[in-house]
Amino acid sequence: QVQLVESGGRLVQAGGSLRLSCAASGRTFSSYAMAWFRQAPGKEREFVAAIRWSGLNTAYADSLKGRFTISRDNAKNTVYLQMNSLKPEDTAVYYCAAVLWRGFFKVSPQEYAYWGQGTQVTVSS
Repeated sequence: QVQLVESGGRLVQAGGSLRLSCAASGRTFSSYAMAWFRQAPGKEREFVAAIRWSGLNTAYADSLKGRFTISRDNAKNTVYLQMNSLKPEDTAVYYCAAVLWRGFFKVSPQEYAYWGQGTQVTVSS
């Protein structure tokens, strides 16, 4: 089992950057596929990015490619989301998710077993 705690969300102006962090408990973090999702008010939770257990492969929502970068440090039990050129439409609660999985990418929220509490990102225009 793994527990996840996100941090780094805050109010930022459009065009700015943020780095979110997700700290995981547990000794088997490197066996988990990790992902970031986000949920804006009144909208469904949507896939942002995923990274495989090794950190060697990543996947992104098509609309976010080139602006967001997911990475992980297995020695620190942490996954990151670097967000650049932020837009007001990026405003949402960002969630970190984990699943014990070494296969191909999972992009549906239902496929992830563990979730953090979320961190609020607000982008002002």
